Amino acid sequence: MAAALSAYQHIEIKKSLFSTKAIYTPTQSHVKAVILEYNPSVGERVKNLLDMPLDKMAADILQQGKPVAGANGNFRLELCLSADHQFCALQLFRFGDFQYKPVFEPRFYEGEDVGYIIQLM
Repeated sequence: MAAALSAYQHIEIKKSLFSTKAIYTPTQSHVKAVILEYNPSVGERVKNLLDMPLDKMAADILQQGKPVAGANGNFRLELCLSADHQFCALQLFRFGDFQYKPVFEPRFYEGEDVGYIIQLM
């Protein structure tokens, strides 16, 4: 996902001697990575939620609650979120054959759409 994030048009990667930072350029906000892992049943729910239109996803989470992440899981959600919550990139992975494999390509959200994605956290 790092390659997709660095190639995104509104992300600037700043490297220094001891660190590398991703900046969402429209707001100059730092982007931080978050990794959430889910057991198989919750992971399938996350997959289904991410395949829904954002407003339906929000309604489902409101009705059934947000998916609960665990310590180790069959599914892994990698999120990159700007500090001002105006940008989010995510990709879902499933463990199989001794490695995590992408369920879908990286997805990018900006503006008010990020508020829907935050509900997964």
